[in-house]
Order: sequence, then C-alpha cells, then structure tokens
Amino acid sequence: MTDDFSQPGRVDARENRERILEAARDLFRTEGVDVPLREVARRAGVGPATLYRHFATKQALLAEAFAGPLRACREIVAAGAADPDPWRGLCAVIEGLCALHARDRGLTELFLSHLTGPEIAAAARGRATDYRAMADLAGRAKAAGRLRPDFVLDDLLLMLLANKGIHSGPAPVPPAASARFAAYVVRAFAAEPAREGELPGPVRLAEAMGIAGRPS
Repeated sequence: MTDDFSQPGRVDARENRERILEAARDLFRTEGVDVPLREVARRAGVGPATLYRHFATKQALLAEAFAGPLRACREIVAAGAADPDPWRGLCAVIEGLCALHARDRGLTELFLSHLTGPEIAAAARGRATDYRAMADLAGRAKAAGRLRPDFVLDDLLLMLLANKGIHSGPAPVPPAASARFAAYVVRAFAAEPAREGELPGPVRLAEAMGIAGRPS
C-alpha cells in the first residue's frame, strides 16, 4: 500500500478500503473464502479496479480480513496452553475454537486450507505455532490421565470439520449448537467421560430447520 491516508484528498481512498474490508469480512464469514472478488467489490460498492488498487491479490485481502479472527484463535490456544491444569486448558480450547469457528465459516476454511503466498505466510506460521502448543497441551493432559490415550491431534481437525458442517446447511443454526457439540467432543476425548458433568441445554434444531415431525 502506498496511499497516504493522512493527506487531504485521500479520505475517499481510506473509506473505500474500509468498505472493501467490511464487505470481505462479512462475505467470507457467511459464505466462505471462495467468494469471488467481484462480489466483494459489488458488496463494497466499488469497482474491481478500486479493489485491486488496495489488495493486489485475494491472498492479501484474506490475510487482512482474517487478521483479527486468527489473532483470537491464537489467543484461545495460548490461554489454554498456559492453564496449569492441562485438561481444563484443553477443554477451554475446544469450547473456544468451536464458538469462534461457529461465527466465521471462512475462518475454518482458511485454517484448513492449503492457500499459499507471502500474504498468507504469517497465518501459516501462526497455525504451526498453535499446532505445537496443542501437541504439548494434549501430551500433558494424557500424562495427567484425563485425555484418552488414543487421542491424536488430527482429532481436533476432525472436530473443526464437523463443527463447520453444523453451520454449512441452508438454514441458520444458533451458536448454542456448537456449544453443545463442543461438550460432546469433550466427553469423546475424555479418559473418563462420566467426570465431565452435564451437557449444555438442548438446541431444538428440527423445528427451526422445518424437519420436525407433525403430531398425528
């Protein structure tokens, strides 16, 4: 970026950039990262040329649009890893990631994607750091006898894929569905599931999705 937004006459450029980012965040969050850039430009109310002046590649736009959510993801993992009780920390990570990814479909796709390019490199490095932190946390939870011994880190990716599926259907699903799903995941990962207490309240999805059986 070479625009000096502090100079007179550049206010419109700054506003265009902010509109592009707002539109991109909204579209990526609700529809995923495959949204065409022309749709981002249309939603932002700018022409494609204006979008490309601010973001030369889609990777550059993705990196900027997801800077905040990726930072939040790293903070969740870091907080869990810092917990002196490794099982409690792991449960907090599971619950936090499910809640965060439930709000942002594109974040899950970016996290699980093979997108490359210099703009995505920082996100990839952060993902690798998170992976190492989770490996250490899982190892400590196993050593404490709280995490089932056959758990592997790929199970967390399986969790993210499944959580994404909850929110990928045609009908909107409330975030509470991910909270209940996370509670089931905790029990599936626990060495002693009976110790994990009660599940969050049920989420009445069938009626909301129009598939509830009619009373006879």
